[in-house]
Amino acid sequence: AEAPALGLGGGNDEREQTLNQILSEMDGFEPGEPVVVLAATNRPDVLDPALLRPGRFDRKVTLDLPQLAARRAILDVHTKRTPLAADVDLDRVAAQTVGFSGADIENLVNEAALHAVGRESHEVSDADFEVARDKIVLGSERQQLTDPEERRRVAWHESGHATLAFFAEHADPLSRVSIIPRGRALGVTEQLRSEDRYNFTEAYLDDQLSILLGGRAAERLVFSTLSSGAADDLRRATGLARRMVAEWGMSDALGPVSRPVSEEHPFLGREIAQSREFSEATLRSIDIEVDRRLARAEQRALAVLRAHRVQLDALAERLLRQETLHDAEIAAVLDSPEVPALANTEPATTPRGVDSRG
Repeated sequence: AEAPALGLGGGNDEREQTLNQILSEMDGFEPGEPVVVLAATNRPDVLDPALLRPGRFDRKVTLDLPQLAARRAILDVHTKRTPLAADVDLDRVAAQTVGFSGADIENLVNEAALHAVGRESHEVSDADFEVARDKIVLGSERQQLTDPEERRRVAWHESGHATLAFFAEHADPLSRVSIIPRGRALGVTEQLRSEDRYNFTEAYLDDQLSILLGGRAAERLVFSTLSSGAADDLRRATGLARRMVAEWGMSDALGPVSRPVSEEHPFLGREIAQSREFSEATLRSIDIEVDRRLARAEQRALAVLRAHRVQLDALAERLLRQETLHDAEIAAVLDSPEVPALANTEPATTPRGVDSRG
């Protein structure tokens, strides 16, 4: 009964009417008419083949997210009429906006200008850009945590992420860790890539899994109990592990075959429009491999945190006092010589499964 609402039936939905109108108008053009038709979409996979057949559009141009040099040029365009303070380094701003589109960069400049106006300044400073970026990426600041026990748990949770990121061999550099609630998150641990990257090694992805599970591992190690605060970490870690196993061939048990489990189709329904090209037994094997990889990542996270328990506790206590620490402050705590650095720490044994998720 709900199929028409998902675009899976009926010929009178708005999307199909629009497509038919476009095709009709294009068929009405004569070769000599000075008319140029431009069309853009961010979902080419759901376009009708009739619209893409030869003769409809002469050129197809794929636009990726801007790289560093392009982001720098876009910043020049959008700050041309914006009075900038002397401390603003647009090269640094461009380096901190990996993954931003042109519209995102325009929004960044606008948010920075609004923040400058809010503090009654005639110039946009570097601090304004930092606040604007935080708002776009992390969300607006919310009311501070008032429950002391909750603040302690969040402090050790974020310190767990930060400690794993600091000691991981293949991780991106740490930028900041905070227990100030933003958006839906109670705290944040931020890593910034030093350059644009499009290809990730298995070692890098394994480190990412351990970092994502580092907060949960810290809670288990320090409080001997778990909380619902790791829900988003678990979702992201599970999604990443599933792609590693099912799509990127990073499992010896399954071999070098791509078996995507699901693909989202906003106009057609999520999995309802996609047939699965493997058996239930294979799906179960994927689940087992995902569980095994996540369990191994969690055990590795626990091993690293046990080895660096002094630094973990020191970072959490510092967070409780200052609430936000930047890269140099984090390094000053975690690079303490009280406990020798331990590289590539692996658990002695690998369990077969993982604990139930909340």
